[in-house]
Amino acid sequence: MAEAKTLQSYISGKWQSGAERGSALVNPTDGSTVAYASSKGLDLKSALHYSRRVGGAELRKIGYAQRAALLGKIADALAAKRERWYEISRINSGNTKADTGIDVDGSIGTLKYFAKIGAALGDANSLADGAPARLARDANFQGVHIGVPLSGVAVHINAFNFPGWGLWEKAAVSLLSGVPVFAKPATSTCWLAQEMIAAVVDANILPDGSISLLCGSPNDLLDHLQMGDAVAFTGSADTGQQIKQSAGVREHGVRVNIEADSLNAALLGPDVADGSASMNYFVREVVREMTLKAGQKCTAIRRVLVPAEREKATTEAIAAALSQVKVGNPENAEVGMGPVVNAAQRKSVEEGIRTLSKQARVAYQASDFKLVDADAQAGAFVSPTLLQAQDSSDGSIVNELEVFGPVATVVPYKSKEEAFAIARRGGGSLAASVFSEDSAYLAEAAIALGNSHGRVLLVDPSIGDSHTGHGIVLPSLLHGGPGRAGGGEELGGLHGMWFYHQRVAVQGSGPTLAAIVGRAVELPKA
Repeated sequence: MAEAKTLQSYISGKWQSGAERGSALVNPTDGSTVAYASSKGLDLKSALHYSRRVGGAELRKIGYAQRAALLGKIADALAAKRERWYEISRINSGNTKADTGIDVDGSIGTLKYFAKIGAALGDANSLADGAPARLARDANFQGVHIGVPLSGVAVHINAFNFPGWGLWEKAAVSLLSGVPVFAKPATSTCWLAQEMIAAVVDANILPDGSISLLCGSPNDLLDHLQMGDAVAFTGSADTGQQIKQSAGVREHGVRVNIEADSLNAALLGPDVADGSASMNYFVREVVREMTLKAGQKCTAIRRVLVPAEREKATTEAIAAALSQVKVGNPENAEVGMGPVVNAAQRKSVEEGIRTLSKQARVAYQASDFKLVDADAQAGAFVSPTLLQAQDSSDGSIVNELEVFGPVATVVPYKSKEEAFAIARRGGGSLAASVFSEDSAYLAEAAIALGNSHGRVLLVDPSIGDSHTGHGIVLPSLLHGGPGRAGGGEELGGLHGMWFYHQRVAVQGSGPTLAAIVGRAVELPKA
């Protein structure tokens, strides 16, 4: 086994090491240490200042289309080392090939998407929001809204489950907007982000200071934020609230976007019959969402809402499908689900299952948990676990606790109104999916769930085999959700650029405003 490497941070335009060995990154398949990361002693105040002073200035010397071209070059540089990223993802995250495809190929695809749509923005360096409008009796006195890129740095704090995609889906929009990136990936899986950024730095694609990386603890990073900076965070709701309340954010009015906890639901329509195509699509999607990335996705299905009269048949069908999933070493091509990210996460999932069991019985859990090419004692493996709610009228734990692993709970409902109400009890979610053959019901569900969910997937048999999936985030659509999901919005095509622009009302004469708008570009309507 290769010796564990020490990961450096890339700040102030150079690679720097922390003052100690730091935290261990592990291979969750066998528990071995694969790397160390530390940020102790690094001057983060100077690093942020460097990003603002050098990176921001250099990025904004060029227009949107030129920055879009840089995104395309980053995508090409990453694609050239695709197999390396797959290897790191398997070793440090325990990902199967399918799991890694979402993270790695999702990164490359998102960069290419923004490179393409950003090219249409031309040489402009500001956004126009509508045409000038008359403000007074004098028709020559007018007003208009424009968007000017933020003057600071975008601090991106990412979760452990998508060290690649989480990095680049945020960075693509920020860089296109002309705002330098300061990335802080979760330490436990930061190896992939570190090597990806090293590949981009080595290729000399971006202007100096455009991108920075911090491996290890954030230390006093947030204390040095200023007006004009922005924070985009993905992780727990508790940590999101701590970020909002940090001194640097509060004192300087730093804008914050949060994508947090989410009790996503899948609804089986009351019209769906046992054994029908829609039922089969529903079961397949639930199983896929439970096992892909070992259920460690913020968009994964946690609650499975089914008509009370079909609860038994649906639960049995899902359990039967789960029993066919092979769990073990992701290096083995037969394995359909690998481990969770580390032993601490395994313990958290196991504790979560015990808590859910206070209001739900275990309907499926491998009684003889045989792993493929792996040791259950050494690795961070958890059996896919399906629970069945005992009382849908209560369900306070089921509708409040998110277990971040291969776990979901079947919840029966007696009417469509009750189903929608149960889905909303999640307190705000990233995604819901609804399976039905009734177009009117699907349309009704979209409206009923729209104010409590960031995205709603409506599946009828015509798209059963072609839709991208309940949990897949697309760069062309908004990603985020209300309430406990954080209330944020990411991506959404060019719409996402507004987070990195200051919207300003400008008043003046018609010719003056025409000149300003003439140098800006109006984004297509979302």
